[in-house]
This record gives sequence, structure tokens and C-alpha cells, in this order.
Amino acid sequence: MPRPTAAVKSSAAAFPTARLRSSDFLALTKPRLNFLVIATAMAGYYMGAGRGTGLAALFHTVMGTALVAGGAAALNQVYERDVDALMKRTRLRPLPAGRLQPGEASWFALGLSLAGLVQLAFGVNVLSAIVALVTLVTYIACYTPLKLRTSFSTVIGAVPGALPPLIGWAAATGTLSREGWLLVAIVFLWQMPHFLAIAWLYREDYARAGFPLLPVVEPDGRSTARQALAYAAALLPVSVAPTMAGMTSGTYFAGAAILGAGLLGVTARFAVRRTGRDARWLFLASIVYLPLLWGLMIATRAA
Repeated sequence: MPRPTAAVKSSAAAFPTARLRSSDFLALTKPRLNFLVIATAMAGYYMGAGRGTGLAALFHTVMGTALVAGGAAALNQVYERDVDALMKRTRLRPLPAGRLQPGEASWFALGLSLAGLVQLAFGVNVLSAIVALVTLVTYIACYTPLKLRTSFSTVIGAVPGALPPLIGWAAATGTLSREGWLLVAIVFLWQMPHFLAIAWLYREDYARAGFPLLPVVEPDGRSTARQALAYAAALLPVSVAPTMAGMTSGTYFAGAAILGAGLLGVTARFAVRRTGRDARWLFLASIVYLPLLWGLMIATRAA
């Protein structure tokens, strides 16, 4: 039986290397995290367009948002590559592990971001591209550098994190009306107990990297608990407001109230006990809450 030639061996060795590099570039975009970004943008689009949903415009909205979100995540990792190397949960990412270089990651991130903005501007409308650009700039230029300076960065980071539904709303309606901002408010308030639960769970890791998050600067957890509870309590009335705004039916109002009360209860238990187990339950509850709320909102959208 003939043996493989040197060229064949070289080609076979290059294939897994290319595949691994592709996987690393994909990891820069944080696909699991940004799936939620895409889903909220889609929800915002549908709530704005309703039965008049245009598939072509929806496609460009989803793809453009995904590209900008992926580019933002990659730029964030370029900026934080040194501190990522200090944390157990991030030290194996492509940049701190040395599998990718900062220069190539930066060009990749900028290319994705530009492609997404162009797709939104020409495939949908300029307003949606502007909202996406604001999301990108506030995430990279405001939130990312402030993470190493102040615990208030969590609140600032919740702003770009809450804007994706407004991208979808602007894409569908060409406006930034109060209904779109109401969707932003829901996501903004939801993020705080969600992120505070994560910060509590990984507070030792964040402290090792020098991130002055609330559970790090106030290790007894009382401030963390109070803020998580305050935001969860504020979320309850805001989450039912779409019915008051004529966006959904009464069924949504009842369902949103039940979901909000459940999340508030889990947050209250964390606030009282402040254990890792209760923080994990809060994290899981928040992960379940938002898709259920969006699904209920879409299903009961007013005609």
C-alpha cells in the first residue's frame, strides 16, 4: 500500500490547524452570550413590525446585529487580554492563551463591526445602524475601560447591553418611539440582578484580576444584595407596562406579573442568604425569565 506523500501529510496537518484557528476567531465573538443579543433584537423587530414582518429586512437586522455584537465582543477581549490571563474562567481564551495575536484579533473585530454597520445601514435603515454604532461605542469606549476603575461600571455596561431591542425596533419602524425605549428599560433592569449574581459567584476571580466590582469592594454582600433586589423590584412594574402602552394583551400583563414576582422572590432569597447556591439560582432564574417574557410578549402582541 503506498505511503502518503509529504505534501499530503502537510495538507492533513494544516487542516486541523485552520479549523482550530477558525474556532478561536469564532470564540472571540462570544456566540453563546451574543445569542441573547440577537434574540432581543429580533424581538424588538417583531414588536415593531408585527404581522407586516419583512423577511429580508429581518434577515439584515439579525445579521447586522450579530456582526456588530461579535465585533464588540472581540474588541473587548483585545482590550482585556492581560486581565483575562489572571482569571480562571477566562485564561484559556484565544488571546490570553496566545493562540491568536492582538493585531489579527483587532482587524477581525473591526471588520466584523464595520460589516454589521454597513449591512444595517444599507439593508435596513440608517437609524438602526446609528443605534448599533452607539451600542458599540458605549460598550468599548465607556464600559470596558471603566471595569477596572469603578463598581458603577456594571450599571454603565447595562446601557449598551439593553440597546439591541431598540436596534430591532428602529429597523422595523424607522423611529425611536417610547415603545422601543420601554423594551430597552426591561432589558436594562433585568441585567442588573443577572450580572450581580455572576459577580457574586466569581468575586474571587474578579478580585484576582483587579476588577472593583461591588462584591469585591464590599465583600459582605449587603450592597450587592440591596441593588439586586432594588432592580428586580423595579423590573416588575416596568415589565407589565407594554400592556399599558397598548403593545400587548391582558394575558401578557398577568404572565409578566407572575414571572416578575418569581424573579423577585429568587432575588429576595439571595439578598437574605447571600450564598453561592442562591446566587446560582438567581443566575439561572434570570436566564429563564427573559426568553419567557419575550416569548409571552410576542405571542400576545396587540394587533
